[in-house]
Amino acid sequence: MMPAKQSSPDFKKSQFPAKNHDHGRCIDDAVAAAEALCARKGLRLTKIRRRVLEMVWQGHNPVGAYELLDRLRDEHKGAAPPTVYRALEFLLDCGLIHRIESLNAYVGCGTPDHLHSGQFLICRHCKRIAELSDDTISETIRSRADRLGFAVQRQTIEILGDCADCRRSQTA
Repeated sequence: MMPAKQSSPDFKKSQFPAKNHDHGRCIDDAVAAAEALCARKGLRLTKIRRRVLEMVWQGHNPVGAYELLDRLRDEHKGAAPPTVYRALEFLLDCGLIHRIESLNAYVGCGTPDHLHSGQFLICRHCKRIAELSDDTISETIRSRADRLGFAVQRQTIEILGDCADCRRSQTA
């Protein structure tokens, strides 16, 4: 269940990343956050879970489970769909990744220590994603749902549009 009030994550983790930024740094940061979170909670970040997390963070585009499985099979010949789905479920439960329902795909979460509901801006051209995590939007939905007697368990809002880079390239 979502908390009544949340603080906003760091803006830099919520914006569309530059197309030429250092993905290696994102992967390192994500793995370090996962290790710290798992250590605090007494959870195991297995080799497979770590590798799936790294693969999700290899880009800022959503990635599907079967694409992850194909990549994983290059390294672990015996990898099967349950292997990937169990790793994804663990990473989701820990808040280390998000599932983008409309694309049936996954993206990394830049603020796994921050319990939040997500609003995702999805560029329809380059498929990059930015996470807003706006408390005002979340609270408005929660408040309206409460008035209807509805208890919100999870919120995910997906907004399809055009990122600034793609808009610039379309007008050029």
